[in-house]
Amino acid sequence: MLQQILKEMYIDPELLAELNDEQKHILFYKMREEQLRRWHEREARAAREEAEGGVLRNIRRANSKHIQWLHGIDGEVWVWIMGEAPDDKPYEQISEELIAERARRQAQKEAKELWRQKEAEITKKFRDAMANEKARILAEKWKVEMEDRKAAKVLEERIHEEFKRKEEEERKRGEMQIRLQEELRAKELYWTLKQAQQQSQASEKEDREWEEQLRRSKAADEERRRKAQRARDEYRRHSLRAIQKGTVAGLSNMFQEIGLYNEQEAKLNNYHPSPTPPKSLLVPVRAWERPLRPVSRDVIIRWFKEEQLPRRAGFERNTKSIAPWFHGIISREDAEDLLSTMTEGAFLVRVSEKIWGYTLSYRQQHGFKHFLVDASGDFYSFLGVDPNRHATLTDLIDFHKEEIITVSGGELLQKPCGQRDNTPDYHMLFD
Repeated sequence: MLQQILKEMYIDPELLAELNDEQKHILFYKMREEQLRRWHEREARAAREEAEGGVLRNIRRANSKHIQWLHGIDGEVWVWIMGEAPDDKPYEQISEELIAERARRQAQKEAKELWRQKEAEITKKFRDAMANEKARILAEKWKVEMEDRKAAKVLEERIHEEFKRKEEEERKRGEMQIRLQEELRAKELYWTLKQAQQQSQASEKEDREWEEQLRRSKAADEERRRKAQRARDEYRRHSLRAIQKGTVAGLSNMFQEIGLYNEQEAKLNNYHPSPTPPKSLLVPVRAWERPLRPVSRDVIIRWFKEEQLPRRAGFERNTKSIAPWFHGIISREDAEDLLSTMTEGAFLVRVSEKIWGYTLSYRQQHGFKHFLVDASGDFYSFLGVDPNRHATLTDLIDFHKEEIITVSGGELLQKPCGQRDNTPDYHMLFD
């Protein structure tokens, strides 16, 4: 399944929803590695063609594009994630500040224009009033005697001061009105821009999801050396433990003796009565063409009967009893409901409706985890989490009863979660 995703560089959204955060990080990290590998192959092929093509290749090289990574002090590719540096502001705060600044500038621009018009009106109003008053005073001057000119001058100055005081008061009232209009306009523009942003965010939901995935992918790239080293150490430790315990070897040790093999085959025959003897477990023959992915519940049931029963999926080791942790085709919600009353370390395995395989549901101290188990090939392994391959589903469960699934989570399978009802949820798989 992982090879198919890397080949097509595409993962179904429903399948992506089944993965937890750590599985998503690892999957996107491997997709990034595949992109770089393809790019290096293309560059190498272009270099060979350039060396063989002579002048024509030199012309093409002049028009070609190249990528050069920016490296940090440690010599690795430098990655900066917006919002995670100590002095970086959150995206929401930056967005709010930009909206507020745009609203303030627009309101300030409109306020300046309003003030310019208001100031012109005030100036014109008082200039005309002053001209009229001067004309009136001059008319009166001609009527008074020469000795009254001094008194007329004083009166003119007093009137001038009065008009000047009124003009200042009018200017202050105008400034106050413009300021209030500016504040109201700023708030109006702010909410208008805020609504436009919300509408834009609603229409760009998929872009935000992709940006979030890209952010997580970059975060995984930043820690790739540490995680890769830990994964290599963990894989080496798991491999040594698996070799010592013999669990990775699969069913080879179980069927070395002919008598033991016949006993297993007889147990399967007792569970599935048939007038004809069952086919050999060592060389299963597929009587049907498996679709690319599960399309219906009936197809999943047929896949289980055709491919998984011959491999004794769901059975306890060396018995004909169905394992207590095995469940049928149940949903994520039903699995979490079964595990909700149990303690940390409880688990169950259910048949997946997303891939050809299973889902291991695990009870944490606070919440649940779900791991996809790929069974599309001749082995069982966690999709994107554990590199170990196991010959049977029981081998995988027994292995992780003693070895953790992930280093970060420390998941250890402790207590199986059995059936709740009298009629087991897997009865359709074994009818």
